[in-house]
Order: sequence, then structure tokens, then C-alpha cells
Amino acid sequence: MAVLNPLKLVIDNYPDNKVEELDAVNNPEDETMGSRKVPFSKELYIEHDDFREDPPKKYFRLSPGNEVRLRYAYIIKCVSVLKNDDGSIKEIHCTYDPETKSGSAQSGRKVKGTIHWVSAEHAVNAEVRLYDRLFTVENPSDDKEIDFKSFINPNSLTILKECKLEPFMKTAKPGDKFQFERLGYFCADIIDSFPGKLIFNRTVPLRDTWARIENK
Repeated sequence: MAVLNPLKLVIDNYPDNKVEELDAVNNPEDETMGSRKVPFSKELYIEHDDFREDPPKKYFRLSPGNEVRLRYAYIIKCVSVLKNDDGSIKEIHCTYDPETKSGSAQSGRKVKGTIHWVSAEHAVNAEVRLYDRLFTVENPSDDKEIDFKSFINPNSLTILKECKLEPFMKTAKPGDKFQFERLGYFCADIIDSFPGKLIFNRTVPLRDTWARIENK
């Protein structure tokens, strides 16, 4: 799992020094590829897009008073929001239901949203490069009277610093390929990435259902 735009989440009723090793599948589309352990603790990172203080209709991710399931972990409920002086969100506080651990007898309790996360204490920092179309039109050379460079997409490359990855990723080698759950497929850069300075390039994005709804 990886969090590209991290937002701190604190579970108020989770023991301060407790760390659990939870089972996570290596490939959500093929469980025969086995599983790995991911650490879970009181402080986590989630995606900024997975929280809305004032959610619109059909938004089933985390919001004040709302419950979601943390992938491979527990059901949590947002109880408060801590802000910076400029009004931006600094961190969100939640409570968890210890009876809803994934795989337990009570794990069948249903909520509408599931989000991914990374343990803050164990997170590995990385740079992630998101590539988009190079040009804003299909064929920039169609109009011979216009310089093709005027069609260059200014958002063809977005570089995200301080992304948070689960510790399993710290040994990624150049060229290694991964699926970041809910985000897409990524490859460790063959030139710039190495253990201690991880850089990943997105090769294929995944569809974001909520983004499609917002763009309608």
C-alpha cells in the first residue's frame, strides 16, 4: 500500500505503543500469489482525497461521524478534526471498533467505504512521478500553422514528494513493478531509484469512481 497525498490519522482509543502485524494479499486480483505482513499502529497516513469535512452525496469515504473500513484492518469512525492556523486540516482523529478486525468473527459488519493506509511510524518516504498525455490534442501536427509545442500538456508530469509507502517497499530495486492498491501500477525508476531514495513512476492509473462522479 502507498499513500501519495498523506493526511495524518490518529486512532484515539488504540493503545499507544501497540503494533500489530496484519495480513495483506500481495495481489488483490490473484490471491494465489500469497500474502505479506503490514504493521498497524495508533497513527496512520491516509489519502487526503479519502476524507471530506463536508461530504457531498454519495461520498462513502471518511467524514465526521462516518465509518469506513481500513483495508486489512478495522472499522473506524471520525470523531474530530484538528486544523492548522490557516484553516487547512492538520490531522483527523478517529475511534476504532476492536471487534471488526479483518478475518475475525465480527469482521462481517458492513460499511460502505474501504480505504487504504500506511502506519506513520513505519512508513517509507518516496518520490512518485505521475505521467499523463504529453499533448492536449490527439495529433498536434495536424495544424501546420500552429507550433506543435503550444499543445504540450503542462500537467504531463506531476512529481509528488514525501509519499508514504509501507515498509515492504524499502528494498525495491530499479525496475521492480508493483500495484499500489486503489492507485494504479508503478515501476521503480531504473536510473534514479535505489534503496534509501525510492522513486516510482506510474505506468497505468486505476479508475477513481468518486473522481468520475465529481467531473460529471
